[in-house]
Amino acid sequence: MSLLFKNAAILIRNGSGYEALEHAYLGVDGKRIDYIGTERPEKTYAEEKDYAGKLLLPGLVNAHTHTPMVFLRGIADGLPLDQWLNERVFPIEAKLTAEQIRVASYYAILELLASGVTSFTDMYFFPEETAQAVRDSGIKANLNKYILCFDPNQTVEESMIGPSIEFFEKYNDTCDGRLKVDFSIHAEYTNQPHIVKAYSEECKKHDAIMHIHLSESKSEVEKCMEKYRQTPVEWFESLGTFENPTCAAHVVWPMKNDLKILRKHDVSVMHNPSSNLMIGSGFAPIREMLDLGINVGLGTDGTASNNNLNMLEEMHLAAIVHNGYHLDATNILSSQVIDMATVNGAKLQGRTDTGVLETGKCADIIALDLDKIHLYPIFEYPSIITKSAQGSDVCMTMVDGKILYENGQYLTLDKEKIVQDFKTAVKEFYK
Repeated sequence: MSLLFKNAAILIRNGSGYEALEHAYLGVDGKRIDYIGTERPEKTYAEEKDYAGKLLLPGLVNAHTHTPMVFLRGIADGLPLDQWLNERVFPIEAKLTAEQIRVASYYAILELLASGVTSFTDMYFFPEETAQAVRDSGIKANLNKYILCFDPNQTVEESMIGPSIEFFEKYNDTCDGRLKVDFSIHAEYTNQPHIVKAYSEECKKHDAIMHIHLSESKSEVEKCMEKYRQTPVEWFESLGTFENPTCAAHVVWPMKNDLKILRKHDVSVMHNPSSNLMIGSGFAPIREMLDLGINVGLGTDGTASNNNLNMLEEMHLAAIVHNGYHLDATNILSSQVIDMATVNGAKLQGRTDTGVLETGKCADIIALDLDKIHLYPIFEYPSIITKSAQGSDVCMTMVDGKILYENGQYLTLDKEKIVQDFKTAVKEFYK
């Protein structure tokens, strides 16, 4: 199948910045982009779409989330992280069933696709159910079966390591490569050193990516220092975790030398400004990370600490909160935020063939409707994308050359059934 978008504005990465080609053409053949230019291509395409008044840009990568937490949207507002987890979230999660995770996964993907997400990195239990939703929807995802261990006497054989490896071996690189599986450690404070060390060694054997929560709150760092005389960053490094390609969510409270350790091991950071602000965790030192050359992606976190999966809203916050906090309008640039939400996120997922609009790259493409009142006039496209555009402005989402969502219609999913199943499950659970 081949498709030509014509008369569109097309966002092109130019060095460290972005420019837009006006009244341009983008050709897709199979899964790949095969033409971008302002002149009509000589090739004939099976289908043409007139995208005048629309902006094509790379699909957004939600680099850290917990998609089935749509089941808990808004459940624990106004609580700090410790209370949020231990008093509200963990007790509810302990009661969730595989079936509830299944319907929640499909429901979350509706939200992701409608707001321009073409790939997401998830961390939740019953990932087999989320994998089914990924398969049916056509979206890309990095999933995992994360490990927890609160018992210092638990053996490696008794731990969650075995099931995590089984999930990796069964699902990694399935769905024509759309579904990748990572290894995952929930956090330092939910695990024991001997389990983390053994699991990190297994990750290395399997040549996998590691996904963790890291230094999210001040109290997390302080308690780790009291217990181990190490920061969480130093703790993970000492246990060999960073010998694997690692993606660390949050990193709001790195201590002296922590960022240098992350850079030394090429650890990617997944920035979650909405979640960090809502729970009162603080402001991650993103400028310092970028200056050190750390790869920074962007994610929404789960909808119990956000309360949505809207990556354009996340981009808006990332583009302004650090400038305000540091009293410097140049602290974080719009072009850097677009990188975080696209090419940087693709990199930390291990997807080097996507994240930018270039010939030969995967056709993971979204479109914004530029005819919206709040998107005119346009002097600088990066500024409009990060500070004016809304998730609801997305009018098309394509993954691997296949349109999954267009003009409010889902082309691979039964929206009505998914919504009804989810509402029924929520009402039954909370009755």
